[in-house]
Amino acid sequence: MKFPVNFGLLKRDKARPGRRFHSRIIGVLGLLAVAGVLQACSVVKLAYNQAPDLAYWYLDTYLDLTGEQSLRVKASLNQLQAWHRQTQLPVYITALQKLQQQLPSDTTAAAACAVAADVRNNLGAVARQAESLAAGVAVMLQPTQIGHLAQKFAKTNAEAEDELQDDSGKTRQGKRYRQLLSRAESLYGTLDEPQRAVIARRLEQSRFDLRVLFAERQRRQRDTLQTLQPMAAGQSSPAQAQTALRGLIERTLNPMEPAYRRYLDQLGQENCQGFAELHNSTTPAQRSKAVETLRGYEQDFRILNERKS
Repeated sequence: MKFPVNFGLLKRDKARPGRRFHSRIIGVLGLLAVAGVLQACSVVKLAYNQAPDLAYWYLDTYLDLTGEQSLRVKASLNQLQAWHRQTQLPVYITALQKLQQQLPSDTTAAAACAVAADVRNNLGAVARQAESLAAGVAVMLQPTQIGHLAQKFAKTNAEAEDELQDDSGKTRQGKRYRQLLSRAESLYGTLDEPQRAVIARRLEQSRFDLRVLFAERQRRQRDTLQTLQPMAAGQSSPAQAQTALRGLIERTLNPMEPAYRRYLDQLGQENCQGFAELHNSTTPAQRSKAVETLRGYEQDFRILNERKS
C-alpha cells in the first residue's frame, strides 16, 4: 500500500516516463511490485494485467526496438509476469493481512521503516529475477539504439531542468502537499484540519530536494549508458551482460556515493516519522477505513494470483 507520507516509493509518471529508465531495463516489471499502491481496486487489476504491454511500450519508446527484439522483449515480459503472479503476489497478500492487523493501533517510525524495507526487498527480488531475461535482450541492442537512448535521456533532462527553473519552491511544495494529501485520503478517507497540518508541517521541515534527486538521476543515466554500450558493441556474452546488469541493479538500489546515501537515509527516516505521526493522529473510523482499503487490495491480489495466465 502507499504510505501517505512516504513521498511516493514508486510511481509511474506518464508526463515524464524517462525518470527511472535504469531501473526499468533491469526490472522492467517493477511496477508489478507496487500495484497495491494504486488508488482504486479496479485500477490495480487493470494495471497488473496490462503491465507487460505498458512495460514494452516504455522500452520501445526509449530503445526503438526492432522486430526480433520486440518478440524477445514481449516473451520475457510475459515470463516475468507469470513468475511474479505465482511467487510474489502471495507475499503481498500476507503483508497486507499483517498490516490490516496493525492499522487499528498506534505505530512508530521504526515499524513504518520496516514496511518500507520489505517493499525494497520485494523490488530487489523482481530485479534479480529479471536479470537473465534483461541480459538476453541487452546483448541484442545496437549502437544506434544506445544513441537513441542517450538522446531520450537528454530530452527528458532538459524538460526536467525547465520545470525546476519555472517552478518556485513554494509552488513545488504546494504540489507535493496536494499529492500527499490525496494519497493519505485514499487510505484513511477525508482528513481533518489538524491532520492536514501534520502533512504541511512535515513538508516544511523536509530535506526533500528535487535538485539532489535530479543529479542522482543523471548519474544513473550515465551508468546505464556505460553499462549497455559494451553489450551493444558485441563485446559481452549473455553471462557477462547479466553480471553487468546485476552491478547496475546494486548501484541503483544501494547508491555508493556516501553523501547521497546519507541523504536517502535521512529522507527515509523523515518519511517514516511523518507517516507514524499522521497515522497516530487518525480516528478509529479513519483506521477502519484504512483496513477496508487494504482488504480490497488483498482481494484484488487474490483474484490476480488465482489467474494462471
